[in-house]
Amino acid sequence: MRSTDENLEDDLVAGGLVSIERLAEIKSELARIGKDAPPLKAFLVNRGFVQEGQMLALQAKRLNIPFVVLEGLAPEPALVTMIPEEMAMDKGLLILEKHDRCLLVAMHNPSDLPTIEHLEKMTGCTVKVALASRWGILHKLSEYHDHYKIKVVERLLRSVKDKGYELSRSIGLDIDLGKVTEEAPVIRSVNLFLLGALLTRASDIHLVPDRKSLHVKYRVDGILQESQVLPIAAASSVVSRIKVMCCLDIAEKRLPQDGSFHIRIEGRAIDFRVAITPTVFGEKVVMRVLDKGAMMLGLDHLGFGGESLKTFKQLIHKPNGIILIVGPTGSGKTTTLYSALSVLNTGVKNITTVEDPVEYQIEGLTQIQVNSEIDLSFAKVLRSILRQDPDIILIGEIRDLETTEIAVRAALTGHLVFATLHTNNAAGAVARLTEMGAAPYLIASSLRCAMSQRLVRSICPECKQSVALSPEHITFFKDQLGLEPAQAKAFRGKGCRHCFFTGFRGRTIISELLVVGEDIRREIVLKATSSRIEAAALRQGMRTMLQDGLEKVLRGLTTLDEVLEVCEDVEAPPAIV
Repeated sequence: MRSTDENLEDDLVAGGLVSIERLAEIKSELARIGKDAPPLKAFLVNRGFVQEGQMLALQAKRLNIPFVVLEGLAPEPALVTMIPEEMAMDKGLLILEKHDRCLLVAMHNPSDLPTIEHLEKMTGCTVKVALASRWGILHKLSEYHDHYKIKVVERLLRSVKDKGYELSRSIGLDIDLGKVTEEAPVIRSVNLFLLGALLTRASDIHLVPDRKSLHVKYRVDGILQESQVLPIAAASSVVSRIKVMCCLDIAEKRLPQDGSFHIRIEGRAIDFRVAITPTVFGEKVVMRVLDKGAMMLGLDHLGFGGESLKTFKQLIHKPNGIILIVGPTGSGKTTTLYSALSVLNTGVKNITTVEDPVEYQIEGLTQIQVNSEIDLSFAKVLRSILRQDPDIILIGEIRDLETTEIAVRAALTGHLVFATLHTNNAAGAVARLTEMGAAPYLIASSLRCAMSQRLVRSICPECKQSVALSPEHITFFKDQLGLEPAQAKAFRGKGCRHCFFTGFRGRTIISELLVVGEDIRREIVLKATSSRIEAAALRQGMRTMLQDGLEKVLRGLTTLDEVLEVCEDVEAPPAIV
């Protein structure tokens, strides 16, 4: 009889997630570790070889049950509370739907038949099971009740080695949290606001001192929310604790310092990039939360439109050419790039990245960070890696002519190049490259596509409601999408405790994808303006970012005001009241 690991190996290879050669290397490493080696599944996910979602999808397929991504789902509170909280957290259970006498229940261990039987007896309903990650279930439970959130945090703090919680310094030394409830108050306080940031989906943590207090703020969906206020007397100890975790100099309080640390919690790897700056009231700390699990959800979960996503997937599998992701800082370019690379990172391609800084460390990639202090520039690194037989190259940002020329030469000599550029729209990317001095005919020959994107806040599903549109808004929808008046609709979030009374929860992408076809190549060679290139792309069938955003408004994913705020040069109607 075949073992579970053998079945998993077959599924991984058949699904193209891991090559036979890479699998053999991994098994050799596990054999060297010996009896302390983790299961193959845990090793692959924790080391970043396979995304957790991909692994769970394989498991669900093998068990012939659905796999659900809980982000964005909003089960009825009455369903969630049907299961006692201790049982829900211990067993990893979340009721998603109820139809007549049948429950759809998300579980992290769908093979736990005694729990399923107990649940059926307790509820008097038939139970159908869907697979979900344990972290996703705990995270979703924490959204429904404050006491759930407190219990989830306490449970995570208690789960050290047996349940996969590990807090490490940037150099890899463990900090023992086995007796966290007995630790000094400052250590517990830091651990609590770190976990609180994860449960609230924060992208950044700000520790801001003033004359009397230290304010702990989370940036959630792009907006700062105050979480707690600590006495200013605790500020020095809190900052020192963070410096210890980052291996920084705790005695240095006059100069800025940068560092990092990481945690692994319930199989999920989270990195924190830390910047400490002295102010008149003490040191201010900003921590960027780099959740590798959230970042690597995959292209299907980022919010791209169906046709654009299909085309983009086809383009990233081309053997050569340049693929540009453009937009301002904070528009999700890095997430899109890494999601694309995760699709290609099967172990059979030599993938090298050049970044400033390296935000996510991914197994299977060769990642290089530029350093201006020692003259290690993008161009210098690129010249070096082109001699190391790369298949795919990621350039964190194209900033100058030298980098542009090397990227073009790499694309024309058989390499696939991913890069970012700061422009307002997809057509502007072409103009930006020519402004840098690159030869138009080389750009036309090497550029595959340019995708411009922005992040907009998603409407909270718990408090979403429709809004009345004025005649001006109805006319606007008709002009942009050709809709009949009856088809125009919009929504907004009223505001509830699940979304901190903002009406928004999470963010999604709106984008436009300019594919370089023959007409656009001709315009590039003729040194056409960005407006002429955009006109050619529209004739070719490109959907503009505004149109993509308005379609998401119609589907109730975001608001009209959010879309209009990020789409420039649009004569828009007044904000919806």
